[in-house]
Amino acid sequence: MARFTTVGRVLTYRNAQIFYGGSLLSWTGLWIQRIAVDWYAWQLTHSPFWVGVLAFCNLIPSVIVSPIAGAIADRVDRQRMTTVTQLLCGFQALLLIALIESGHITVYLLATLEALLGLVQAFQQPARQCLVPGLVPRSELTGAVALNSLTFNLARFIGPAISGPIVALWGVVPAIAVNAACYAATSASMPLLRLAPEIRRGRPSGSSVWAEALSGFSYVVRHPGMGPLFLFAASMGLCLRSVPEMLSPFVAQLFNRGAEGLAIFSSTMGIAALVGGLLVAMRGRVAGLARVSVGAGSLLVVATAGFVATRSFEVAVVCMAVMGAATTMHGIASQTLLQSSCSAPMLGRVISLWGMVVRAMPALGALIFGAASELLGLRIPVLVAALLAAGVCLWAWRLLPRIAQAIEAPPP
Repeated sequence: MARFTTVGRVLTYRNAQIFYGGSLLSWTGLWIQRIAVDWYAWQLTHSPFWVGVLAFCNLIPSVIVSPIAGAIADRVDRQRMTTVTQLLCGFQALLLIALIESGHITVYLLATLEALLGLVQAFQQPARQCLVPGLVPRSELTGAVALNSLTFNLARFIGPAISGPIVALWGVVPAIAVNAACYAATSASMPLLRLAPEIRRGRPSGSSVWAEALSGFSYVVRHPGMGPLFLFAASMGLCLRSVPEMLSPFVAQLFNRGAEGLAIFSSTMGIAALVGGLLVAMRGRVAGLARVSVGAGSLLVVATAGFVATRSFEVAVVCMAVMGAATTMHGIASQTLLQSSCSAPMLGRVISLWGMVVRAMPALGALIFGAASELLGLRIPVLVAALLAAGVCLWAWRLLPRIAQAIEAPPP
């Protein structure tokens, strides 16, 4: 394994310092709001189904708009598109505060605002991710992609750790206000980036947006490495990753804990994800990442099954830590493979499709788990899903040599 300086070298570049500093700030604010909104939804309804519906509303817009958003990101000024979408995320937080303070908030309005936030993030994700290759030289791309995920998971640790005490002491509105302030500051930092024109601006191909979106989908499906990698990620998202998306019912019903328990689970997952991301980042090379991706998915199966099967809060915390590490290792390995093997004109569309899969499938899973839990409880649906995911892992291991050969090589 390479030295830890793999990530440290990325932060020697000015653009990377600005970009990842803003990312840490905005994602921390987002996690602060997310924990607050999840707990507020549980207080409003005391229904696992509605918590699943809110997760579904936040993530499902990716299915509808991500392919189009990726095609747009390959046409426009990506830096400006990122700035505008970040400002809209801050506006959503302010609107939510106004509705809560005025007493007009309902679970239906809360679901609508979550869908609005998911819609904006579906446009933000491909534009923002397309900027990453321009932050550093190509030789440092693995570290840059890893640091991008590490930043997200560091925020995943910091945000819940801050949000829990804020919600417990002052309520959900101050937590949401912190998120609005974080997005305002991050939006102000984006114009400071100095990026090459070919990174900042997409190049229209002359085809329609719909045609370009379809070509991106066709490119992924036909690629002998990307297609199976996407299918594997979709299966893990549907069967396993929806559990962290709707933690509140698990905290309250399986372990009889309150907001502090939710914060412990979320923070544990975040710090473990940070450790897992560092392990991948320290490798410093693309070779072998396909095995890391599939191996992490297999580990996620075991940890998720253990989380819902145990009745011990302490054991559940350990399982949550493994879930966090495995999720991040799979995500970093897969994104690095995609960004290093994708041809430049297709990058925005491929990244948007990846965002669609990793957001939409957990959303669908959360909706299914929420509905099934009303009849079967929380444990049985997740254990059945873990069994199905184990079968997908066996398929991926058998196909691994072909996947690695196709996706670990640079694009022609």
